Amino acid sequence: MKLVIGDKNYSSWSMRPWVLMKHFGIPFEEVCIEMYEAGSKAAMFAHSPSGKVPSLSADDGLAVWDSLAIAETLAERFPQHALWPRDPVARGHARSISAEMHSGFGEMRTNMWMNIRASFAGKGATPGALADIARIDAIWSECVEQYGGPFLFGEFSIADAMYAPVVMRFNTWEPALSEAAAAYARRVTESPAVHAWIEDARRERHAIAVYDTCA
Repeated sequence: MKLVIGDKNYSSWSMRPWVLMKHFGIPFEEVCIEMYEAGSKAAMFAHSPSGKVPSLSADDGLAVWDSLAIAETLAERFPQHALWPRDPVARGHARSISAEMHSGFGEMRTNMWMNIRASFAGKGATPGALADIARIDAIWSECVEQYGGPFLFGEFSIADAMYAPVVMRFNTWEPALSEAAAAYARRVTESPAVHAWIEDARRERHAIAVYDTCA
């Protein structure tokens, strides 16, 4: 399989399937397209009809784009791995909070973008962003308490991959979190697949000026 992604420092959507596949040992070829350059959009369209990353393809004709669609496809193709929780009630819960992440938290996304190499502590804290953060904090805290940790549903799953870029944002912007949510964020940051992504992001040399500064 081939996974097409954007810059690891900036592309939150790309991070999700990459971390998921690395965590579960699913082999893939990585293709990275530097974003916001003259040929970036054309290069992305060559791999995906959406003209966006990530996208996943395979020699058998598989062509999937969008991070959550890729995650669902991987869960179908690799049932030997518990990409979703095995328990159907927990699985429904995990799908719900993953979809909430996928479609929501617009204020936080807009005001606290992903830039792993940056430090914007205390900035971006608009009322809307803070409301989004409070909801995310509640999701993390409640899931860890209900399912016993160390991750949202016990073992690392699609739900954790969906929220991994939020952890990256929180590491950069440093909003106030509850003790439970902060501890969860540290565990995600220290997990091997996420750590590998962070190290790769730090080694990148491509820079996107608009995301490297914050008033």
